Amino acid sequence: MLVVATMAGTVACRKPPASSASATTAATSGESAPAGQAAPAAAPTPPKPMPAQLPPVLARVNGEDVTKVDFDRLIKNMEVSAQKPVPAERRDEIFRKALDELVTYKLRSQETRARKIVVTDAEVDSTIKQMRSQLPSDQEFTKALAARGMTLERLKSDARIDISINKMMEAEAAAQPAPGDAQVREFYDKNPDKFKQDEACRASHILFKVDESADAATKEKVRDQAESVLKEVRAGADFAELARKHSADGSAQQGGDLNFFTKGQMVPAFDQAAFALKPGQISDIVTTQFGYHIIKVTEFRAASTVKFEQVSERIKEYLTEQQKQQKVEAFIESLKQKATIEVLV
Repeated sequence: MLVVATMAGTVACRKPPASSASATTAATSGESAPAGQAAPAAAPTPPKPMPAQLPPVLARVNGEDVTKVDFDRLIKNMEVSAQKPVPAERRDEIFRKALDELVTYKLRSQETRARKIVVTDAEVDSTIKQMRSQLPSDQEFTKALAARGMTLERLKSDARIDISINKMMEAEAAAQPAPGDAQVREFYDKNPDKFKQDEACRASHILFKVDESADAATKEKVRDQAESVLKEVRAGADFAELARKHSADGSAQQGGDLNFFTKGQMVPAFDQAAFALKPGQISDIVTTQFGYHIIKVTEFRAASTVKFEQVSERIKEYLTEQQKQQKVEAFIESLKQKATIEVLV
């Protein structure tokens, strides 16, 4: 199984999301939390403990072994990607999920062989080339393989299996018909809360960064710099140019522009100051845990409901992906139902 990692930047003044997974779901699906208080969820059943010493074979799928060697490689991949070992208090949970993942992988691999799905050497080479391109040199690529306990030959073998599985899953998903216009409209009509836009503010800022733990003299020096730039702003200097020159925030290259944000998206002091201004107004110095800010509000957008015509294509895309995912999950479940699976730990 191949591992892909991604990185994302942040903006100083924006509150961090409570959960990256839930944020991703909300961003892609448009879903929001239901109004009112949800009933407390039942406590999940604790996973079955995993032995301290794992045997050479952890499970069998239709008579084919799921080995400790493959399991250890998967756990190593996870730890390298997370840049930390599996936490002791979550060992049983993570190991059980990893074992289930390997069992499912074995099932899918067996099904690709049964279907005689062909993967060419060119397809494998293209995948390896793409993976190589993510690292600055062949030496770094070799080091990354070694860190995961992999060889180039094993990587090619895994890539061939992965490509065959992807072909099979794409074929299964493609068999799912696309949602019709009536279904898209029904989703819109039945989920009005998902298409409400809260009042939003568009603002730019200039950040003078200083650590909260800095001594008084350091803070005073940075604040004096902020006060000096604020005088230039109030004298009519170009705000965007000053932001590009002085701001320590990631938005500096955009002239400090943060685009639209709703109440609660920014840290409290910044949020309160921005929504108290009128378009075109400049704030006094605003202090947050990131340092000192000068804020300029450029526009407000009233609360509204997004029109169906504006979101119909996105709804269709969301429903299409949702239904494909359901189709794939049902397919995997059908493989499990007809398989002989023995978990030995």
